[in-house]
Amino acid sequence: MHAPMRRAHETPAPSPAEVDLSGINLNLMVALDALLHEVHVTRAAARVGLTQSAMSHALAQLRELLGDALLIRGRGGMVLTPRAQQLAAPLKRGLAELRRALRDEPSFEPATTTRRFTVATRDFFGSVLLPGALELLGREAPGVDLSVLHVDSNTFSSHLETGEVDLAIIVAPVPSGPGLRQQKLLTEDFVCVVRKDHPTVRRKLDLDTYLKLSHILISPKGDGVGAVDLALAQRGLPPRRIAVRVPYFLIAPLAVSRSDHVLTAPRRLIAAFRDAYELQVFPPPIPLRPFDILQVWHERFDGDPAHQWLRGLVARSVNTGSENTRTSRRVRRAPAS
Repeated sequence: MHAPMRRAHETPAPSPAEVDLSGINLNLMVALDALLHEVHVTRAAARVGLTQSAMSHALAQLRELLGDALLIRGRGGMVLTPRAQQLAAPLKRGLAELRRALRDEPSFEPATTTRRFTVATRDFFGSVLLPGALELLGREAPGVDLSVLHVDSNTFSSHLETGEVDLAIIVAPVPSGPGLRQQKLLTEDFVCVVRKDHPTVRRKLDLDTYLKLSHILISPKGDGVGAVDLALAQRGLPPRRIAVRVPYFLIAPLAVSRSDHVLTAPRRLIAAFRDAYELQVFPPPIPLRPFDILQVWHERFDGDPAHQWLRGLVARSVNTGSENTRTSRRVRRAPAS
């Protein structure tokens, strides 16, 4: 059976060219949706807030783009071509999805997420904030995993920018870095501590006794001086003897509990170990400036719901940890029944 021959005056129907989305003005799609809905140039123009001439110009562009007349004159007015009828429903769905995508914020459900977060900090801040954070995680986000890394002052800024680290918890001020954001978590002060059966220190610690004692200094790099040394120098007082330097905060309370040295350390650190190590705690005999502890992140993640939730959880863990410490003290000091 032979295919019918095309008459000499017939020409093949034009086929639309490949559509390059990068070259399409999205406003044309909005105009097309209005034209397909109204099937009338003037009403379509009013629907999207254009002038009639602007809508006519948009229709001309659409006809060229799609290779179809789209709207043609019929007996009762304009009518849609078959091609236009095919476009109407998928175009409406597509624009609705686009509006929804642009309107809706990305969702984050702590109770069901299985995401991993990474926090860079030092051991002191981990001991102060981590217990409270873990308690909150267990209640609110049992599927969340947490990695705690030692903060490196040389690299943490770039790691925050790339997302390798979600948060850094450090002492103020924040080292300079582009795009860094910060929030104060707490203000910390100092206390002095010796073991309970210290041969020299009994019920008080005065400045003269303090200067005669040998000291433990927490020095992450193993050198330098601390806040005490700066305060002594500012007042023209003789330097103290630093007998031991330790790189980690958590070593210091144990070291002082097994020696006759004195330790000047953050209050919350000592509160966590005071009873377990049987330590005596005193106010410093010389005024020492308190310091702020900050959480730091990169501005790239300012609006990310998961990061917002993490920052809120870390901020709340400060109070959770403090409350646990107070409760623990009350339990230990309760008289036997």
